[in-house]
Amino acid sequence: MKSMTPENIAKACGGTMINCENILGREVTAVTTDSRTVTKGCLYIPMKGAKFDGHAFIPQVMEGGALLTLTEREDAAEGFACIKVKRTDIAIQRIAEFYRMGLKIPVVGITGSVGKTSTKEMVAAVLSQKYNVLKTAGNFNNNLGLPLTIFRITEEHDIAVLEMGISHFGEMTDLARTARPNTMVITNIGTCHLEYLKDRDGVFEAKTECFEYVDFANGTVVLNGDDDKLCRVDQVHGRAPVFYGMNPRLRVYADNVQPQGLKGTACTINIDDRSFDVTVPVPGRHMVMNALAGAAVGSLYGLTDEEIKAGIESLESLSGRFHIVETDKYTVIDDCYNANPMSMKASLSVLGDAEGKCTAILGDMGELGEDEAALHREVGTYAGGLPIDRFILVGGLSKNIEEGLREEGSRADIRWFDSVEALLPELPSLLVPGDIVLVKASHFMGFDRIVQALV
Repeated sequence: MKSMTPENIAKACGGTMINCENILGREVTAVTTDSRTVTKGCLYIPMKGAKFDGHAFIPQVMEGGALLTLTEREDAAEGFACIKVKRTDIAIQRIAEFYRMGLKIPVVGITGSVGKTSTKEMVAAVLSQKYNVLKTAGNFNNNLGLPLTIFRITEEHDIAVLEMGISHFGEMTDLARTARPNTMVITNIGTCHLEYLKDRDGVFEAKTECFEYVDFANGTVVLNGDDDKLCRVDQVHGRAPVFYGMNPRLRVYADNVQPQGLKGTACTINIDDRSFDVTVPVPGRHMVMNALAGAAVGSLYGLTDEEIKAGIESLESLSGRFHIVETDKYTVIDDCYNANPMSMKASLSVLGDAEGKCTAILGDMGELGEDEAALHREVGTYAGGLPIDRFILVGGLSKNIEEGLREEGSRADIRWFDSVEALLPELPSLLVPGDIVLVKASHFMGFDRIVQALV
């Protein structure tokens, strides 16, 4: 890894070198926080968790071939080449920042309340038609996952697409400082993490902290122009944002939108004074928005319309994110990785457009703050107006979804269970072969167990 010597690493993180005399000038070959993935010549960064402390594995790691380790405790690394730091979780960010600053490739940052991962996948799919792209794996989008992703960038890559997720004020500043994006995409400002960010104005403030570290000289901000908060952004570092959405006055917009059921959505994408027809292979209006973000970024990086179209149509869904699984009994829509009111409504809308008997298995949504009951009820009211045949609700907060459904006068069959454990034995009797089944809740609900039972 270029310039990643003990001297530079220590300077980057403000650490003190110990027992490094024999390795000065040598570059580490990789960076890891997992003692099980140590490779010869790597840098090991021990992290402290609720159930483990990576410092306990330093002897094993160093004897296994690591060149160097960070440490908060000298006794844990006694006799080994190490860099003493106050906090390894802060040090890894500063080291990643140093490594990023030495890279010549552009970075596209992706954030927003809903659709970060699917937009990241879409942007990467588009850019991959022309470039060798490094993208965030899974949801490695926080102050640990982002640095680890940056360390995966090599000279073979032409561009990086990095997802950036937060839940508190100040976190986006840290992430953006580490990633130094040349292009920054914000998908929307929704009702997420309200326990910490209070309201949508707070979400907007927290998300747009990234503007401070967008490339001052040539950076571009790409924003959802249909979002009532983002559309008010006038300039960032003296340059107007690139807006995308359904409004024909925007630079990048879609029209002729034609839902194709669970097969996706056909539409026409317009960029400046040109247009092309495309089929977005994952269903939902929100996926058309993701395709527009991909088209906007692709056009900024010189892709032709044909390349952008091919990239959009090559997109594959991810497990837990509106991933459609056909079984011998059901069509299962696995959307259980996470949930908030905005994404819940979007998924329910797609289910409502599906042809066939439809069941929504919905669970609690987390981190919604003092309005959590009202926000769950709001989802129920919205769902009550959709042609969905059956609702199976799980969790204490989901009682409010039931209330909203009944207040709206829904004629659907509505069942409620206090836990996944209570539901699973009853599940076979509640469904009929041929059902289209949406499974969605916040991650802490463990709804992947329901998907596994159905599949």
